Amino acid sequence: MENTTVNTHTHGLTTKQKWTIASTSSGFALENMDVLFLSFAMSSMISDLHLSGGAAGLIGSITNLGMLFGGILFGLVGDKFGRVKTFTYTIFIFAFATAMMAVANNIAMIYILRFLAGIGAGGEYGVGISIIAESFHKNQIGKMTSIAAIGGQIGAILAAIAAAMIIPTLGWHGLFLLGIVPVVLTYFVRRHLTETDEFINAKKVEKESTSKAVFEYMFSSPKVAYQSFALMIMTTVQIAGYFGLMNWLPIIVQKQLGLNVSGSSLWMIATIVGMSLGMMTFGSILDFFGPRRAFGIFLIASALMVYTITLAHNTVTLLIIGAIVGFFSNGMFGGYGAVISRLYPTEIRSTANNIIVNVGRAVGGFSSVVIGILMDHYSLTVVMTFLSVLYIISFITMMTLPGMKKLSVKN
Repeated sequence: MENTTVNTHTHGLTTKQKWTIASTSSGFALENMDVLFLSFAMSSMISDLHLSGGAAGLIGSITNLGMLFGGILFGLVGDKFGRVKTFTYTIFIFAFATAMMAVANNIAMIYILRFLAGIGAGGEYGVGISIIAESFHKNQIGKMTSIAAIGGQIGAILAAIAAAMIIPTLGWHGLFLLGIVPVVLTYFVRRHLTETDEFINAKKVEKESTSKAVFEYMFSSPKVAYQSFALMIMTTVQIAGYFGLMNWLPIIVQKQLGLNVSGSSLWMIATIVGMSLGMMTFGSILDFFGPRRAFGIFLIASALMVYTITLAHNTVTLLIIGAIVGFFSNGMFGGYGAVISRLYPTEIRSTANNIIVNVGRAVGGFSSVVIGILMDHYSLTVVMTFLSVLYIISFITMMTLPGMKKLSVKN
């Protein structure tokens, strides 16, 4: 497997590698599209079903809990029985649960379906990242996982377009019905992808159960446990910064700076373009210089750039600043999968990715609540300082990880 990946690193991608990146990118795009349907449909759901703010807010929290549960469950399944089949199972689950929202007319059913959708979405991430990590040369993984992460941003655009076209005519039920589309992807994945040589060889020499291997490599000693929890802190900060900035940034500027931000679609496009460029840049830096320099540059830049929001004095500067902040704050996202995939062995790679990233999702998702409280009682500078401190904490945590230092592209 190593010789094959070295050759493709030199002479271009094989057909299988092209299908791998196309399938995983599409999967992440469709997963993010389905998840974001909730954001675009929320106001209509609240009005139609007469939901309280607390009941509506709990929908997102339940989705995140589903992601954590699904991440652990399907991480173990992917490591035990194979990546490709598991990847298609997770796609089917979140697609089916999203489509069933088309007939959901009470909050209890919505909670159940969003938990199921979270299970599928949370399980997909680590399995997809593992397929990429085992299909490409180690010096390509950062770039390839970043390309897959860009797929998620494309999914956000698709969700926005679909919501604008469907909700005014068919309502929020019609929007969720579109969630069944990802099932089509499972056909292409099953037809064109097979298990990697690395995974097959690892299963041949496997000496212990997957659950025991997870405990051994992630939590069995203070050293490995610290590495796992430190990476969870970093992913928590990543998700906290993303949700905090993307959910609150337009509102912060409107309230604190008195700007009227019209054209939210322009805001989304500018931010997503910035994020996507950041992901490609970060992936290339990670592959060439290693993760310590890549994360170091982007974390420090994120800690500083959040303050540029105070410089927004009109819509144009807001869009530019949003793109710049998105470039650094979310540019790192694809890098976590690359790092985790290299720090943990093949036999637990899916589970390690899913546990670490989905803990970050579950905990980091509460940043919106914290920022909302800070906005009610303090100034914009305090809010930005809170986010800046989070990035500094992540930077310090990253620098204490010996595993990061060992991930040299020269090895």
